[in-house]
Amino acid sequence: MPLGHRLLLSSAAAAAAAAAAARSSSSASAALRRIAGPPPPSPAPWGSAAPSPSSEGDEEEGGEVRVLLDSDVDSIEHDPTFGFQLYMEALSTKRFGRLLVWSPRISSTHDLVTKNFHELPIGTVCVADIQSKGRGRAKNVWESPPGCLLFSFTLQMDDGRKLPLVQYVASLAVTEAIKELCITKGLPPLDVRIKWPNDLYLNGLKVGGILCTSTYRSKNFNVCAGIGLNVDNEKPTTCLNAVLQEKTSSHRLKREDILASFFNKFENLFEIFSDQGFQFLEELYYDTWLHSGQKVVIEEKHEDQSVEETVVTVQGLTSSGYLLATDEDNKTYELHPDGNSFDFFKGLVRRKIK
Repeated sequence: MPLGHRLLLSSAAAAAAAAAAARSSSSASAALRRIAGPPPPSPAPWGSAAPSPSSEGDEEEGGEVRVLLDSDVDSIEHDPTFGFQLYMEALSTKRFGRLLVWSPRISSTHDLVTKNFHELPIGTVCVADIQSKGRGRAKNVWESPPGCLLFSFTLQMDDGRKLPLVQYVASLAVTEAIKELCITKGLPPLDVRIKWPNDLYLNGLKVGGILCTSTYRSKNFNVCAGIGLNVDNEKPTTCLNAVLQEKTSSHRLKREDILASFFNKFENLFEIFSDQGFQFLEELYYDTWLHSGQKVVIEEKHEDQSVEETVVTVQGLTSSGYLLATDEDNKTYELHPDGNSFDFFKGLVRRKIK
């Protein structure tokens, strides 16, 4: 029997939820059907923009959907490429990540989780080996080949004022998870840094990114957080294990360990964030991001085509999660990611003209 479609879940409750999603949502079924079929043709490296591939011929008629408990994993004919037992043994959360959906290939973990949000318990995570239509900011579409940790998960918030800051909590959970993994496994440190607002950098090169989207329903914000992290694929920039092997040739980080460590960190950080606010995480965040004290030039073009330049110094984040900077006269500037073009490595911020 071909690999087809498989949902590999970590509990009986997970199986029931996933079965309900597959039965009740045609969009879920379509997303799952697109997993099947022959392997994708030489996908572009993670992090490189690629045109959306056509869905024609992408689906396999009569594709199978199977819902399995973790105890059933050994019964499938092909070994899954994700080590469920390794992951569950490393996971210590009470809620996040305990219900796991895995696919060898999917169009987008983010889309699947978003479309089936109300069928899945809060904390559900969807993991894929390959994505053909991964999502980024500004509706960018990405192809993601093997070697990346690709996942999306559900969470819920009731305070809309905190909503823009949750992506920073997720970013911080990634950097703290990798830091702790290296310590506990006796590995050299990997100095993964946050590039505002939602990128992850290692040795000056991008290795990951975060995307958070939300909808509002019944007085709650339903959030889907998606993360892509380059673990083993060295192109087009670098990856965690390539840098690690420059320091030690005998050890590699595994996706399962990173994912479990992420949720262990995220659950704790999210609890602090929800109960006490982001200000209790700010110091740790600023220790991890790339921008404290950075001087940048704000370049603004006026209607008469003249260009005005202002040198500012990054101070931190505003209470709304935007970038806070001051000029030499101590005038403050609040910079929004959707209203400006940022090139921090050139020290330049361009105000976009609508």
